[in-house]
Amino acid sequence: MAGKVSLFGIRHHGPGSAQRLVEALDALQPRIVLIEGPADASDLLPMLGDPAMVPPVALLSYVEADPARVSFAPFAEYSPEYQAACWAVRHGAALRFIDLPAADVLAARNDAEPEEGEAAAVDPVTRDPIGTLARLAGYEDGESWWSDVIEENPAPGPVFAAVADAMAALRAGAAPPGGHEAAREAHMRLEIAKAAKEYEGPIAVVCGAWHVPALAECRPLTADRALLKGRPRAKVCITWAPWTAPRLARASGYGAGVVAPGWCAHLWNTRGRADGTVIWLARIVHAMREAGHFVSVASAIEAQRLAVALAALRDRPRPGFAELADAVIACLCEGQRTRWDSMAATVLVGADVGAIPASVPRAPLLEDLQRQQKATRLKPEALERSLAVDLRSDSGLARSMLLHRLNVLDVGWGRLQASRQGRNRGTFRENWLLCWQPEFAVQLVENLVHGATIEEAATTRLMVAMRREAGLGPLAELVRQAMVADLGRAVMFGAGVLADRAALTTNCQDLLAAIPPMAEIMRYGEARATTAAHLDGVMPQMVVRAALALPYDARNLDTGAAQNMRQALIAADHGITLVQLEEGVMAQWRQALRALLEEEGVTRLLTGTAARMLYESDELGADATAGLMARMLSPGTPVAQAAGFFEGFFDNAGQRLIHDEGLRKAVDGWLATLDEEAFMNSLPLFRRVFSGFDRNERRHLLDTLFARHEKKGQDFVQIAQTGRLWPAHEARVLALLDAGGLT
Repeated sequence: MAGKVSLFGIRHHGPGSAQRLVEALDALQPRIVLIEGPADASDLLPMLGDPAMVPPVALLSYVEADPARVSFAPFAEYSPEYQAACWAVRHGAALRFIDLPAADVLAARNDAEPEEGEAAAVDPVTRDPIGTLARLAGYEDGESWWSDVIEENPAPGPVFAAVADAMAALRAGAAPPGGHEAAREAHMRLEIAKAAKEYEGPIAVVCGAWHVPALAECRPLTADRALLKGRPRAKVCITWAPWTAPRLARASGYGAGVVAPGWCAHLWNTRGRADGTVIWLARIVHAMREAGHFVSVASAIEAQRLAVALAALRDRPRPGFAELADAVIACLCEGQRTRWDSMAATVLVGADVGAIPASVPRAPLLEDLQRQQKATRLKPEALERSLAVDLRSDSGLARSMLLHRLNVLDVGWGRLQASRQGRNRGTFRENWLLCWQPEFAVQLVENLVHGATIEEAATTRLMVAMRREAGLGPLAELVRQAMVADLGRAVMFGAGVLADRAALTTNCQDLLAAIPPMAEIMRYGEARATTAAHLDGVMPQMVVRAALALPYDARNLDTGAAQNMRQALIAADHGITLVQLEEGVMAQWRQALRALLEEEGVTRLLTGTAARMLYESDELGADATAGLMARMLSPGTPVAQAAGFFEGFFDNAGQRLIHDEGLRKAVDGWLATLDEEAFMNSLPLFRRVFSGFDRNERRHLLDTLFARHEKKGQDFVQIAQTGRLWPAHEARVLALLDAGGLT
């Protein structure tokens, strides 16, 4: 058997290894190609040769009863295993995986079996054999050594024989493999022996370089079978899933990853060409120009010359990506590494996302996602990109619906961005940030318990969450999610649950928390195909019940509870104003706010907040507001209560002082009564109130306070010091303005 079996020790995702492997297979012409990978996925292996299979892709294995127990085996175009599989398909050779089945590996993980390499973690040779060889050769890291000797060496010589000898020498002095590692190698030896009995002619075995000596050993098959006897098994599902270039990078946490997937792809695509360095620099120049940087041809030529010189100084066969990066920083980025770092990910990592043929068996939710991606023309990409969606168009509505439904399933392909200063056109425009991650395939598989389509799974998951949710606010938020995701059945179910819970709830804060998402539901009803008509009666009931409970639940609150009630009150009032309910309901709400002004037990923070709401809605006139302000800030009022009213009224609304003279006089009168200690204790409050002013508003307030229109040539400090304005407390005025950043 030894004469007919050829072992090819490779590095996962190594373009140089892949090139040498294809050359070796052309010379050997094997009858069967055996590849390190889960043996129970062998039926799927020939699919890699399908022209419609676009790498990077990954073999996805998960336990049928527990999809969270999952494993991925990624393949890139430059992966030796991928090229070996494609070679076998092209030449009609048989093709198999020979490693431990996924059913064994995933079951062992559940039974707390030690992970690969865990038992030998204390052995530096076993943990990093390439690094050990690199250090013996005088290199600082294994990556550089392997690249120079194999990946980027134009004439490496008999690679696989040299790698086998080196690994045999390393394993001779290393600790024996642990339980899981030993089981893997035993299974591979058994599969090789099985293939040798079935096929006449050469057999090619493609495996990690570390395993070559163990697979070449002549051991009794009975000992290997005994080692595997009694290992647990789980019922698993295996399929192909799209992968991304960033997830092939070592920085992503992938243990077998490479430093620069984009560079590896470049090496594979330019193999055998002498102008590979020039092509790489041309890509960088193009990326820099796309980013808005000016790059001349002369600078690019100098970068190429510098890269060649650096490779010679470092005794490397030709420039690698490190030399080219240094040359680019020096010649194209004017020595500024930050400019290179801002675009390095685009060039060194890339944004490629694989594609799976329609013939590949997939989980139903993955198939539904691919159909909808094609229908909405949303291509998954590994780097972030912005997407503006107009809900008035059918295509925009379909895209929004898909992204919202995926978010319900915790598949965060798209993150909805908040509108910026009214740039979004009302409720008819959404801004999304898209970025595809391979883990989303696993999350979709986990949601199969809720349904076989994205719509069905999202509907079921929301309805389950609605049944379990006890709070009105979170429940209303779930209904809003169902509305924006156009899940009609979930909306109707949630509306019924919401109405029933609201009818039985007397907690004011719970009712207030439900009003903002309900307002969003009513607003989205204008832009969504799903109507909110069956919700029209729910929100008025909530507002009325909240109004009835508010004067009682707002009494005798401590500081923390008052702040929480204030935030809920502000959000609820905003939602009520947004929807514009019928006049009777609005009158009931305004009556509840007026009651807060008269209740003695209501903290002044809430009194000030209610007064501001009434003032902004023109329910409290300027004179009445000024009188209320004078009363609440009168000298006989304790400082803490007056400060609470001041904060409740002016926090995030201090601009009122610019335009309302009555309010300014009331505030001035209150400030004049404060002793020095009370005034200094209130400065943080003033700072918070005035921090919302922009430069123009500060200038306007200063003009108003110091009558600058009459004394344009005088500085306001000098005016204050003359005693013409606020002679009794000019120092306080200056301190107050300084606290707000007005000076």
